[in-house]
Amino acid sequence: MKVLEETKSIGLPHFLPKAAFLTLLQQKVMDVSKIPFEFVDEIWNYLGNAVVSVLLRHCDNYPQLLSCTRRAAKNLIDKKHQQSIEWVKDMVEMEKLTDYTCNPEYMASCNKLMSRQDDFIETVDGSRGSWYIQIDGFGSIDVRHLHGKDSVVDAFDLKMRMTAYWDIVLRRMVDNMALHLTFSIQNLVKKEMQTEIIDELIGPQGNSLERMLEESPSVAEKRTKLEKSIKLLKESKNVVANIMDRVVDNFD
Repeated sequence: MKVLEETKSIGLPHFLPKAAFLTLLQQKVMDVSKIPFEFVDEIWNYLGNAVVSVLLRHCDNYPQLLSCTRRAAKNLIDKKHQQSIEWVKDMVEMEKLTDYTCNPEYMASCNKLMSRQDDFIETVDGSRGSWYIQIDGFGSIDVRHLHGKDSVVDAFDLKMRMTAYWDIVLRRMVDNMALHLTFSIQNLVKKEMQTEIIDELIGPQGNSLERMLEESPSVAEKRTKLEKSIKLLKESKNVVANIMDRVVDNFD
């Protein structure tokens, strides 16, 4: 009834103003709008940890790939996360924009709820001997505070239509969210992750892979020491061989 008062305008009697319906719809959408954002954050945070863990496990035997793979996975997950946030923003704004559905369940549910209108009005008027009325989905309702109020019929109409439509909105948001995330994850696994890792390995200048294969200073130092040790062993082998030859000659 408060929404009806706020959106009151010149018009024919008993015609529900569209502005009232949209105002109430926008309020209800905003009340639940945090939930899909929190769900998206939770999903992508979990996927980020899972994807990085799996990729790094497959890179155990290739330590030179670890840093590039971790960086590629994190960058892609962050990008997909942001895309989902933008998608949720659009979804919320679309639901606030207008009241539309082609789902036949809306009219079936709405007609069922509206069929109790006469009983509701009689209860509010006090002609039924009780201030309580039973309505599916609401249970037992005390309506004595509505007695003598204006716009009771319009308020009932608005409430019932919104109840029927809100079920459609919630299911549509859940279904669309599930489809969006399934599609996004499918693309990440089958298409985008491999490309992202390869791009990270190659680098913007195309020389990251070459730099990755270059020896680090510590490895180069160890290799130099090893080469010197091998050279020394060869020289020692020759010296020992010469000594043994002289010993054999002396015995002869």
